[in-house]
Amino acid sequence: MSEISNRPAQRERPVWMQAAMLVGAFTVLLWVIELIDVASGSRLERNGIEPRSVEGLWGILFAPVLHDDWQHLIANTVPIVVLGFLVLLSGPARGLAATGVIWVVGGFGTWLTASSYTNTIGASILIFGFIAYLLVRGFFTRRLGQLAIGVVVFVLYGSALWGILPSEPNVSWQGHLFGAVGGVVAARLLSADARAERARMKSLDRPTP
Repeated sequence: MSEISNRPAQRERPVWMQAAMLVGAFTVLLWVIELIDVASGSRLERNGIEPRSVEGLWGILFAPVLHDDWQHLIANTVPIVVLGFLVLLSGPARGLAATGVIWVVGGFGTWLTASSYTNTIGASILIFGFIAYLLVRGFFTRRLGQLAIGVVVFVLYGSALWGILPSEPNVSWQGHLFGAVGGVVAARLLSADARAERARMKSLDRPTP
């Protein structure tokens, strides 16, 4: 026998709340992993990207969640929270897809090009990918809100893009560069629906011969 529930239908959490929860959970994960790494005598951080070695391919998966020390993690925490939230704000599924593209492209590019016998770790791959994604996404979608976010990101983090150039010897500019490349690739791929819709609207606006 079926029953009628008098409880109100559960409302889905707003997108901004979902974005905040996801980026918060990821940030907590980073801190927990660093705590475990410190307790293990820095054993975890050895699992970063080792260029052009078969074993080093696993580092593509692990590198963005590993950090050299607390200072390294602290420096990356605020950008991850701010930029990750903005990326996820367009929808968790789309934001996670963008993160996945950045993760793979950034990691694989670093694996191909970084100096031999190095070990690349750190969320900077994601940070530079998020910056690039947010900067160019609006140009692909032609949406005013996303263009405005791009302007804000440029003001706040645009100067960080100098990090894609070789600078400090112990900083992986390759991770920065290919993270940014991954961001542009993600923006292009994930704007396909907006570009298709724009093309469809243009075709409708053309006069009939």
